[in-house]
Amino acid sequence: MTEHQGTAAERDRAVATSLAPSVHEEIGALLAPVDAELTRRYPGDPGTRCPVHTVYVPGDAFTADTVRSWGATARATLDEHAPDAASFAAVLGLPGALAEEVHHRVRAKLLREPVEDLRIDFEDGYTGRNADEEDADAARAALLTARAHRDGTALPYQGIRMKCLEAPVRDRGIRTLDIFLTGLLEHGGTLPPGLVLTLPKVSYAEQITAFVRLLEAFERARGTGVGTEHGRIGFEIQIETSQAVLAADGTATVARMIDAAGGRATGLHYGTFDYSAALGVSAAHQASDHPAADHAKAVMQVAAAGTGVRVCDGSSNVLPVGPTEQVHDAWRLHYGLVRRALARAYYQGWDLHPGQLPTRYAAVFAFYREGFTRAAERLARYAERGGGAVLDEPATARALGGYLLRGVDCGAVDLAEVTAIGGLTRTELHDFAAPRRGTPPC
Repeated sequence: MTEHQGTAAERDRAVATSLAPSVHEEIGALLAPVDAELTRRYPGDPGTRCPVHTVYVPGDAFTADTVRSWGATARATLDEHAPDAASFAAVLGLPGALAEEVHHRVRAKLLREPVEDLRIDFEDGYTGRNADEEDADAARAALLTARAHRDGTALPYQGIRMKCLEAPVRDRGIRTLDIFLTGLLEHGGTLPPGLVLTLPKVSYAEQITAFVRLLEAFERARGTGVGTEHGRIGFEIQIETSQAVLAADGTATVARMIDAAGGRATGLHYGTFDYSAALGVSAAHQASDHPAADHAKAVMQVAAAGTGVRVCDGSSNVLPVGPTEQVHDAWRLHYGLVRRALARAYYQGWDLHPGQLPTRYAAVFAFYREGFTRAAERLARYAERGGGAVLDEPATARALGGYLLRGVDCGAVDLAEVTAIGGLTRTELHDFAAPRRGTPPC
């Protein structure tokens, strides 16, 4: 090759540009506020464990034995109405390949960890109590919660649902919250990890602003003893009024609420029956799969996307009690609703009765066991940038990592099973599932 030819080839391969470095700087300066805003508003998933459900127990009924009792009742219901894998699978329509594994894991879960998230209820589930009784119940809830953390028997998540901030019950709600949080500090020295507070019946973003001020006042009063992450107490927002979804000016109120929380919001919980009633849905048709419910949760989901705030589905009030045929009907309904929610990316829902735990876990375990092998293979190929019939993108890798982590955390899948397929560690799964904004998956 001649020198002239070599120079021509080099010219052919040369990369030419026209923009001066100052243009890059100008665009960067122009978008710097947007970059900061995206980072602040949309930090991504927090990467913490996502519970599969929230169990509600009235504050006057909550005792140190509540969780053990729920597990025992759930196992007794399963033993009475579906004593083996074949009968349980026949009720729910589980395929034979899954039946034994799901039944085995459900029974193990009901024994080991029947409840993942508990809310001691001082709102709709708590009625007919006078002021002194509510004071005593809130103080007892704090004592038992702090004791569980001290004894090493605490649930992954536990807290209270107080009364709302509407005028008729505002002072009572604030007092109950104060008693509970103060009791936790008095008995435990610090607020425990996994503490969750639920604020119900929110209609205006200003109510969220007021609740943040309330929490700030408590943090100031107690100083460094609060002990939560960043010294900030988080909370869930319960969406059960029409005004919480659509404001009078046509905007999505729930998006304003997340912003008003200033990073303290951890979840949006859909209230099936209050919301349905607010829209005039008749009692016979109030359910989490009603079109009105689908619309509300879709708005919640879009508003929460990327913010680190998780969306939780509502409950079924058809309880698995009575004769076997009636229990089976309630189980089939509940199982179908949970599977439907999972397919729509609502990975958490409410359970109101111990008899719903077998079908909650059956639905969750089947959902993850049906797909974990293929998900692990796809994520492993992506990690290695290998071939395959599906060309995945970083966003899909994030979804695959989240799916596998949720399956492992709830007990549907063992980490060793995932690692055996794709060689991925928990740390690697986490890095895929919850990358920070601006950081590409590894």
